[in-house]
Amino acid sequence: MEGQKEVLIYTTPTCQYCVKAKSFFNDNNIWYQEFNVAVDIEKRREMVEKSGQMGVPVISINKEIVIGFDENKFRELLEL
Repeated sequence: MEGQKEVLIYTTPTCQYCVKAKSFFNDNNIWYQEFNVAVDIEKRREMVEKSGQMGVPVISINKEIVIGFDENKFRELLEL
């Protein structure tokens, strides 16, 4: 079940909520793909298209967008 969820996280190196989100995924053995939008212009554009904003983290769980650190929403979407 967990291995089948697609989790993408758009981050910047200085974002505290990005660190919290990654820690949450790591603690729950959730594989995720991370994109550093501070240096990856293409992924930054993709993030803005998906979320409509520049703030991070932007997290996509099975194509559903979560903006910021929202543990309850993560648990719901990941069925934890």
